[in-house]
Amino acid sequence: MQKNTGLKRILYAAYYSYNGLKHGVLHESAFRQEVIAAIVLIPVACWFDVTKIERLLMICAIFLIMIVELLNTAIEAVVDRVGTEHHALSGLAKDMGSAAVFVSLIMFVLIWGVVLLL
Repeated sequence: MQKNTGLKRILYAAYYSYNGLKHGVLHESAFRQEVIAAIVLIPVACWFDVTKIERLLMICAIFLIMIVELLNTAIEAVVDRVGTEHHALSGLAKDMGSAAVFVSLIMFVLIWGVVLLL
């Protein structure tokens, strides 16, 4: 089987990325909520009188939450694909993915809090 290279590989990668984002928006309520929050909060971050670096950190914190949510969804999909019966490692994988989202939310609160309150 010949692998795609060059521009063709990039176009396929973009197509697969689009499919993943579309699935997240259409089928994952948490991701949809985070996209809506980003649509609101990114302009808010641009409105505040903060340095460019602070603004960048605020916006990156928003994107990090969405990135981690997509990865968490991927973990859950793989675990569910492997089997639906309860297994300690399957539960652990899902719990760790959820914890990663939680930690990214804490980081968001810390960054926005420090930038806006200190």
